Amino acid sequence: MGHWPNYFKSSTTVVILKPNKVSYDQSKSFHPYILLNTLGKLIEKIIAERLQFHVVKNDFIHLSQLGDLKFKSTTNAGIALTHIIQLDWVKNNTTSILAFNIAQFFPSLNHRLLTHILKKAGLDSKVVNFFTDHLVGRRTSYTWNSLFSLIFEMNIGVGQESALSLVLSALYLSPFLYILEKYLKNLNIPISIISFVDDGLFISQNKSMDISNSHLFCSYNVMTKLLDKFGLIIKHSKTEVFHFNRLHGFSNPPPLDLSTIGGSILCPKDL
Repeated sequence: MGHWPNYFKSSTTVVILKPNKVSYDQSKSFHPYILLNTLGKLIEKIIAERLQFHVVKNDFIHLSQLGDLKFKSTTNAGIALTHIIQLDWVKNNTTSILAFNIAQFFPSLNHRLLTHILKKAGLDSKVVNFFTDHLVGRRTSYTWNSLFSLIFEMNIGVGQESALSLVLSALYLSPFLYILEKYLKNLNIPISIISFVDDGLFISQNKSMDISNSHLFCSYNVMTKLLDKFGLIIKHSKTEVFHFNRLHGFSNPPPLDLSTIGGSILCPKDL
């Protein structure tokens, strides 16, 4: 009744070297694999299935979310994007896309906000209490070859290794996407959004790439400010811009200058 046993909260984190790295003096050169109790993982998977059924049935998930959920994958995102591009080519428009990534997404999810979102999703108080308990008291020890560390608490965010992490992260982003969509609509910015876990796309379609760039700039600015209220930030170094035009080989597409809002000057990728 609103409880997740401490036995299932313990894990072992195996540290593996990423291959073909020039240097191994930085943490990003290693990959941690978290080993959980098998029975606990099975129970989490069952709970995740039931939770997803509930939130999808009640239309709580934003339509732009094509990741984190059952029967939705990168294939769906690719098909949706191809359809959007080709549909507007009929109008001789150029499709401009700004791709972005949320930095340290899973460890950054705020427990208090997530609990509030679970309540808004219409879950019973006992279920909400379960997740409140599930999120805290987690601990792990690190192992590298034959070396073992002491046990460390890891009470931040949502454990990416858990079967529940994907549906919980989708729930966390849903209200953000609804609010963002409303903000952009009120500002008369014609932007489409595709979300896939911690990655996303802004899609602008216009005959003028300069106009599309202005729409992408405004959308990016609104998003970064709104993400801050959700305890999240954009990883600007991963932001990219693309232009899709029916006339292949069109020259000199304009760069997108995001330097005034924390990003950089983006030159369109060659396609």
